[in-house]
Amino acid sequence: MKLSNEKREKISEQILQIIFIKSPKSLFTSEIAKEIARDEEFIKDLLEDLQSKKLIIKITKNPKGFTYLRRARWRLSDAIYNHYRNNQ
Repeated sequence: MKLSNEKREKISEQILQIIFIKSPKSLFTSEIAKEIARDEEFIKDLLEDLQSKKLIIKITKNPKGFTYLRRARWRLSDAIYNHYRNNQ
């Protein structure tokens, strides 16, 4: 099923809001998908789109410095976080 660009944008806005609310904690793709009640692959596609727009940052290493093999965590970029924080 193909979603319109308008619906994809609204879901992307929900993703940004969830990441902002949980900030400074970075979230795994599965946690974001659970919050929005959407498929993980669909959310991953939207997250990668947001990353290409430089709105979020993909974290590929765990706190001990080991690279994740199958997972990724996500957080807002510093500029976007400051913009959200100042507009509240």
